[in-house]
Amino acid sequence: MKSEKVTKLDRRWYDDACGTAMALEFVGERWSLLILRELMFGPRRFGEIKAHLNGISANVLTQRLDGLEAGGMLVRRMLPSPASVQVYELTPWGYEIEPVLQTMGRWATRSPLHDPTRPFSPASAMLSLRTMIDGAKSGDLAMTIGFLLAGDRFLARLERGALTIARGEPADADVVIDTDPTSLALWIYVKRPLAEAEADGSLRLSGDRALAERFADLFALPAKIAPAAA
Repeated sequence: MKSEKVTKLDRRWYDDACGTAMALEFVGERWSLLILRELMFGPRRFGEIKAHLNGISANVLTQRLDGLEAGGMLVRRMLPSPASVQVYELTPWGYEIEPVLQTMGRWATRSPLHDPTRPFSPASAMLSLRTMIDGAKSGDLAMTIGFLLAGDRFLARLERGALTIARGEPADADVVIDTDPTSLALWIYVKRPLAEAEADGSLRLSGDRALAERFADLFALPAKIAPAAA
């Protein structure tokens, strides 16, 4: 007898051999891709995932996690003592979806309807940096930058045009930015002056200010498409 999880995968939406159709079988349901986004920087507890997906119910999140696990994109495991809590973590195949998320992000932000000032999660903010960086523009710039975002901590390393980011304490980073994801986007993408953000308390910087300014200069949203003719 097949398990319930395998049975879920046996129900198909599309009678289509196209790989895109197969991808939608795995991640086409609402919230699925955003759950994978939230797990892109390491394992998360159920409540941590839910806290960063505004509007999702516990029941729907449970269903989506079950479906993604059945599809082979994530696993659940118990953290060792003293934590002893269950977390969800991407499989190696699950992590392979990051370039897909990046391509979708670059494509969608070209729409005039995209608003970079709307709320988004710490994981989304970090993924956007890995997506939108102009590696060629960085030249030989090498630095570490820490981010304190709404309770999450990340350490980014820039070297030879490549930006790696992982959850972790930003100890000894060249620059540390303490802010919220939306204020970070305003500084990085809308190019709000750093001094202005510091003045109203929405962003706090410690470390090398000149490096921070050079870092922010490496990012830009893609050009918007022309409005459709009436």
